[in-house]
Amino acid sequence: MRVSTRGEYGLRAVLVLAGQDRQQAMPLREIAARENISEQYLEHLFRALRLSGLVVSHRGSRGGYTLSRHPSDITVGQVLRTLEGSLTPMECVDGKQVCAHGDRCATRLLWKKLKDATDSVVDSTTLADLLSMADANDKE
Repeated sequence: MRVSTRGEYGLRAVLVLAGQDRQQAMPLREIAARENISEQYLEHLFRALRLSGLVVSHRGSRGGYTLSRHPSDITVGQVLRTLEGSLTPMECVDGKQVCAHGDRCATRLLWKKLKDATDSVVDSTTLADLLSMADANDKE
């Protein structure tokens, strides 16, 4: 599995929101400036994040985006799957029959194990966890 810029930039942008007061919306231009990401690119990413219910858009002069829930209630897996789709290393692990070997494939067992490990990490790591890790790393 390789995370594309959609997943990387989207996660970084959502972490900016996670580090902010949830009552105060942040404009995309500010997130784009902080993370050095194109505002137009962020618009596409935030559309998907909004449709999935992870962020809320606010209109008006103080408009922008906020997280829909507390950072401890949003996992990295939710963000990445919204932006990337499946996190499987091979299509056959998603239940798709893509080769003649099917369930008899020895390497499929490895891909399944890798998928399970990835899912375990991203689904047990919240945005709040990432902020805490970054904070602890800054103190070292």
